[in-house]
Amino acid sequence: MLRVGCGGLVLAWNAIMWTFFAKALRYSSSSATATVTSTASNFVSSAVLGKLLFGESHALLWWIGISITLLGLLLLHTAPPTQPGEEKHLKEKKT
Repeated sequence: MLRVGCGGLVLAWNAIMWTFFAKALRYSSSSATATVTSTASNFVSSAVLGKLLFGESHALLWWIGISITLLGLLLLHTAPPTQPGEEKHLKEKKT
C-alpha cells in the first residue's frame, strides 16, 4: 500500500511540474528561459527537500555549480529582450 501511495505521489507531482512548465512555455519569450528556470528550480528544491527530509549534505563543488546556475538564471531574467531584427541593427551599430 505504501508503494502504491508513493507511486501515486510521484505521478501527481510530475503532473503538477509539467503543468507549470507548459504554462511557463506559454508565457515565456523563449523556451530556453522556461527550460533553464525549470531545471534550476528542480536542483534547488531537490537540495532543500533532501536536506530537510533525509539530512543530505552536498559537496562544495555542487554548491559552486548551483551558484553559477543561479547567476546565469539571474542574467537570463534581467537581460532586456531583443527583437528578431535587432541583432543585425546592433552589429551595424558596433562597426
